[in-house]
Amino acid sequence: MNEIKRRAGLGRMGRLRHLTRWALAAAVLSMLSACLGTPDGVVAVQEFEAERYLGRWYEIARLDHSFERGLKNVTAEYAWREDGSVRVFNRGYDIEDQEWSEIEGKASFVGPQDEAHLKVSFFGPFYASYVVFELERENYEYAFVSGFNRDYLWLLARTPTVSDALRSQFVERASALGFDTEALIWVEHSPVAGSEGG
Repeated sequence: MNEIKRRAGLGRMGRLRHLTRWALAAAVLSMLSACLGTPDGVVAVQEFEAERYLGRWYEIARLDHSFERGLKNVTAEYAWREDGSVRVFNRGYDIEDQEWSEIEGKASFVGPQDEAHLKVSFFGPFYASYVVFELERENYEYAFVSGFNRDYLWLLARTPTVSDALRSQFVERASALGFDTEALIWVEHSPVAGSEGG
């Protein structure tokens, strides 16, 4: 009888460990999939043409976050990779260390390729949303970009400076969507002595 009770107890413990493992896996997957979502009210641009989006973009404004903190002359370059995903190459000049900081990642579409919602990874299997929610349609001259929540926001343009009208348009649209536009960093683009690029 004691042996039967012991085995029954082990069976319950085994099932508990099994359930705990799956619950942990589900929590991790849920966390990762949450990073691929969009903030409420933010809708990805439709009829998006990825080919026209490729090339160099200048970061005009951003909300602060650790991986770009203290950088000026920030650019992002996009190009096709052989596997059909997009090469992402980000570069900026670290003002304090007085040196260029660079990182390469990859992006792929979350849904159809004509919807401007991509997932970007710089660190192995971990992806986060890249959502273009406004885009100048004629020449793809500027883009408003969000992450998976309202902590991530960028204004990108094909030139290192933009008009006051575009700045105001960006602030108004982002503010209406609930982003903290008072916390925006307006990125400096200026020559760097003894160094090319930027």
